[in-house]
Amino acid sequence: MKPLILAACAAAAFCAGAVLEAAPAVPAYVTAAVDDKGRADDQKDDARRHIAEVVAFSGVKPGDKVVDLIPGSGYFTKVFSKIVGEKGHVFMIWPNEYAKEAQPDPVKNQALAKQGYPNTSVILQPAAAFETPEPVDLVFTVQNYHDYPDKFMGKLDPVSFSKQVYKALKPGGVFLVVDHTGEAGSGLRDTDTLHRIDPAIVKKEVEEAGFVFEGESKALRNPADDLKKGVFDKAIRGHTDQFIFKFRKPKK
Repeated sequence: MKPLILAACAAAAFCAGAVLEAAPAVPAYVTAAVDDKGRADDQKDDARRHIAEVVAFSGVKPGDKVVDLIPGSGYFTKVFSKIVGEKGHVFMIWPNEYAKEAQPDPVKNQALAKQGYPNTSVILQPAAAFETPEPVDLVFTVQNYHDYPDKFMGKLDPVSFSKQVYKALKPGGVFLVVDHTGEAGSGLRDTDTLHRIDPAIVKKEVEEAGFVFEGESKALRNPADDLKKGVFDKAIRGHTDQFIFKFRKPKK
């Protein structure tokens, strides 16, 4: 009986570790950044978007250099800015092709540096030429990985893109990908129609670029999403099933 008890305890400990990996404790500096008064207009979405859990899972910390890739209105940028502080920086990178579709957000992003987030800057660059001014600790992208192979972005090879991200990161740096879940086996089929992508193809492509898959957070999973509707469908918009994958560049 004793071996069975020990085995059960070991299994429980393993499961507890897995849960901790998926839902890490939220550091005080993340909580403070999320509670920043400058985010008053954003905070109505925080519970739905699980911002504290997502940011904590990325592992970002004070002093880091971060890329918020295709940052939209700057929802995550503001939080990263407060976390990394004066010694860190947040680069809001917009592919030129996407920036044309997203105006006026890229212009509004530039104003953040004068609105309480002085350690932020906007970079416009060709989609096919991702690069950073200096090595960074984190490249973070939400609901945009699936856009890279689409026509308006130039039908880029996602593996080539991931290799560029790999090059931009410091050894040990993190590439965090959040995106709308596509049906298993769908690959890139639905990226330009439903705006979804098969998590398996993302994992395969990013690992092919040299990254090590470190884990998944299930903070944004929604089993009620049948994965068949476009992400802008009123029946599911704002509540799609989303995967959060954490990849790390090996230390050498």
